[in-house]
Amino acid sequence: MDNLMDTRKYLLATVDRLEGGKAVLKLDDGQSLDWPVDKLPAETVEGTQLKLWLLSDKGEEEEREKMAKAVLNEILKIDK
Repeated sequence: MDNLMDTRKYLLATVDRLEGGKAVLKLDDGQSLDWPVDKLPAETVEGTQLKLWLLSDKGEEEEREKMAKAVLNEILKIDK
């Protein structure tokens, strides 16, 4: 699994501060990103180093394409 994860894209971030229900993450390029605290690991505190993995959801894309095709086929269907 580690090998597979190494081939994917990720961003490095540090938790700069926690504000209410959000965490302000500082990315390694200096940008900031607000992230819901409840979507972070439970042990996250200010200063925690994170890797934000960027993965495509190919299955979701395929499902949307199937649905779009089905709708188009229904619209274009000619009743005989």
